[in-house]
Amino acid sequence: MRRGGMRIGELAERAGVTRRALRYYEAHGLLPDRRTANGYRDYDERAVRRVDNIRRLLSVGFTAEEIVEFLPCLESEIVLDPVCPDSAEPIARKLSAVQSTLDELTETRDRLAALLAAVTSGPVTGPVSKAG
Repeated sequence: MRRGGMRIGELAERAGVTRRALRYYEAHGLLPDRRTANGYRDYDERAVRRVDNIRRLLSVGFTAEEIVEFLPCLESEIVLDPVCPDSAEPIARKLSAVQSTLDELTETRDRLAALLAAVTSGPVTGPVSKAG
């Protein structure tokens, strides 16, 4: 008799991911690797929420390694659940990193625009290269 009630195929279907993705999550310690006596992967209902949260975190730029910080929260509603205050710090760090990248990209875009203007319409009026 099956313990948790779901094998890997059923969880993959219910969570909207591939079996390969589930194995990847297991390999990174994000999804428990529980097995039946005959070696089949075995999941309970909480695994669906856990996989959904993993996918949401991946979709906003967290890596599997970074998601490990969310392990205590993966079975709750990560952003909305007050039971999971530990999620605030890694989210704030990721937001800061994204903002830094955005600032750098904006600066690069501005330098490229100035360079394009220079080669298409005359001399550059401002700095084109970043002093380093």
